[in-house]
Amino acid sequence: MNAASSPSVASDALALLIADEIRQNGGWIGFERFMALALYQPGLGYYSGGDRQFGALPASGSDFVTAPELSGLFGRAVARQLAQALDATGTAELWEFGAGSGALAAQLLEALGDRIRRYTIVDLSGTLRERQRQTCAARVPQHLDKLHWADALPERFEGVVVGNEVLDAMPVMLLHWDGAQWLERGVTLDAQGGFAWADRPTAERPPVEGPFLPGTVTELPRQASGFIRTLAAQLARGAAFFLDYGFPEHEFYHPQRTGGTLMCHRGHQADADPLVDVGRKDLTAHVDFTAVALAGQDAGLEVLGYTSQARFLFNCGLLADLEGADLRERAMAQKLVTEHEMGELFKVVGFVTPAELFDPIGFAAGDRSHTL
Repeated sequence: MNAASSPSVASDALALLIADEIRQNGGWIGFERFMALALYQPGLGYYSGGDRQFGALPASGSDFVTAPELSGLFGRAVARQLAQALDATGTAELWEFGAGSGALAAQLLEALGDRIRRYTIVDLSGTLRERQRQTCAARVPQHLDKLHWADALPERFEGVVVGNEVLDAMPVMLLHWDGAQWLERGVTLDAQGGFAWADRPTAERPPVEGPFLPGTVTELPRQASGFIRTLAAQLARGAAFFLDYGFPEHEFYHPQRTGGTLMCHRGHQADADPLVDVGRKDLTAHVDFTAVALAGQDAGLEVLGYTSQARFLFNCGLLADLEGADLRERAMAQKLVTEHEMGELFKVVGFVTPAELFDPIGFAAGDRSHTL
């Protein structure tokens, strides 16, 4: 790795770019914009500047692990739901957002085989695209010709969409309740030129009345809702499934959640300071699944269901898969469903275009749509 491409150099360049934008905007930018630059600034942001993020163990140099890296049984179970959705909607294309290392793409291509004629990954990172290509070439070379990449969805398309841990990486607005008014939390420069918090009055509000304790900081995930509305407008026929960590609205804005959910991840460790080492660690916030479901519904989609990841995977046949797995595979797959790991914190929400409404197997038992 040469100096120009090292993470530290890229991080320094990103910090200078953000600082310059702050100065050009009168000394302040909202955190939503700061997070967008930190994660997605071309060539410099955390997700657009490298492929080190994904891996099962810290020793790999990765920052976090996602379900497909833990176990191939994840993709096999999800594939059963996607196969049903493909049949019900009469489509033959899969679209994956934020495909990470390409592990899920490889698992789905292997499981679905000739059931799909095209697999499109929507990803902005050229480095990650290459890693995705290599992963699929190594695991499913016979299906590599089906794999394509796009920077964005076309204006109209048909197919089934899947996104694993993509909504949590969308920039969020930060709101601060000082006991008398809501303020938008943004970023300014301190006397040494470093980043510091600064609040400004705003007309934005959480979707619930509270009560909120003075000093509460929470997120307003506007971009996730906007993404779902765009998807609804452009999906002519098909379905969509999103798996991520989060809560329904009444838990997301619970009065005791005074610090919000914004977190940073690096080297399989978490911290709560997004203003340090910008571009060198992941920034993430939990998903407000009520906002996501309402965005889809208001834009014309039907909500297929909402449940925990554990329930969804069991509904899709994971238990039978575990019975045939070896001891190591069982141990890794257990992390997908145990309550203190991914099983309860992670949720799944599904959508479908109204004319193609069907009864999805993933929500057959334990549907929690009534809690949204």
